[in-house]
Amino acid sequence: MKGKKKEDFDYQNFEQQAIKAMYEGKSLEQALGPLLKRLVEASLQGEMQSHLESEKASGAPNRRNGKTGKTVRSRFGPLEVETPRDRSGTYEPVLIPKHERRLGNSVEQKILSMYSMGMSYRQIQSHLQELYSVELSEAQLTNITDKILPVVEEWRNRPLESLYAIVWLDAIHYKVRHEGRVVNRAIYCIIGVNMEGKKDVLGLYVSENEGSKFWLQVMTQLQQRGVQDILITCIDNLKGFAEAVETIFPQTEVQLCVVHQIRNSLKYVGSKHQKEFMRDLKQVYQAPDESLARVKLEALKEKWGKLYPVVIESWENNWDRLTRYFQYPAAIRRIIYTTNTVEGFHRQLRKVTKTKSAFTSDNALMKLLFLAIENITEKWTSPLQNWSLTFSHSAIDISDLNTEFRFFFTQINRELTIIRVRENTNIRI
Repeated sequence: MKGKKKEDFDYQNFEQQAIKAMYEGKSLEQALGPLLKRLVEASLQGEMQSHLESEKASGAPNRRNGKTGKTVRSRFGPLEVETPRDRSGTYEPVLIPKHERRLGNSVEQKILSMYSMGMSYRQIQSHLQELYSVELSEAQLTNITDKILPVVEEWRNRPLESLYAIVWLDAIHYKVRHEGRVVNRAIYCIIGVNMEGKKDVLGLYVSENEGSKFWLQVMTQLQQRGVQDILITCIDNLKGFAEAVETIFPQTEVQLCVVHQIRNSLKYVGSKHQKEFMRDLKQVYQAPDESLARVKLEALKEKWGKLYPVVIESWENNWDRLTRYFQYPAAIRRIIYTTNTVEGFHRQLRKVTKTKSAFTSDNALMKLLFLAIENITEKWTSPLQNWSLTFSHSAIDISDLNTEFRFFFTQINRELTIIRVRENTNIRI
């Protein structure tokens, strides 16, 4: 009588050894290591069988050619795995690729994920050692995170849409180590809303400080990347900023941030007068239309002009760009009268970067910001609330205004298309 065929894997013996290992104080992961080894090798054998069948079907002569052993790291500790080989050398393992010493690519993904949440290299090293028994040096971690730099550059130079409804521009500041000292870096952020109402980060640009000259370069690069026009641009009152925008996009409506203007005004108002001054000022920027706002500004000037002439003068000098939002209905006013959209985005970035007193390089800063943006924009999948209704309403309200342009709307392929018609131009709709 023939003896019972020996099983490839003795599960009964494995069970006994696993129980013994746990009684000896070993972790469950260590106890399950032999089973994982078996599953991995069975998967590799299945890959090889599928490869040989594919080769045979295509008429290519090929067969097995033994095995090669290597040690791979896993969450269950080091595993001695035997990988099958083929005679022609065309087999490419999928589960554990050639030259790969870690089980699965998930470790690199986890490293990038932890890095994107603001964890330091030391924290990442500790986490990997504790959970996966993986030891990586700081240099190795840097090499892994550096793999995204080409992706960052491709993202920063990607083509953009030709027309954006609203764009917010602002800078956020960080400290970076450079040539043995800590220096300031201004990150120029551009957030845009396309004609479908969907929000996106259009670009990040690095400079030593914020200035209108660099903003001019940024706007030029947006144009080079395909942007032909912007309907409404929202900015703060940095000197020369509006002129820089209008140089590249002369037909855009530049709206200065009213909140920034209010903050700057209060700097020059005595603390004992601030509450009363704000009550009067609210009647200006919360007026139902621009003409009544102008009347309220004159009342503000009459009451406070002698005491705070610089404040009143600032509102008068910037009046045209501060009051562009009065041309639009309330739903659009709330979106454009302030740069809160981009400032809220900056607060989300700060949550990730708050543990970094100074970055080791510009590349280190850009890597983290890019990964953080990837996480933030994952939720930016839907149009702004009531987008179609908002702009349909604005078409009616704006049609009677003496403005540089009017909006016309038409339904094409079930998508709302916004067409700007300039004065003195003939466009068929």
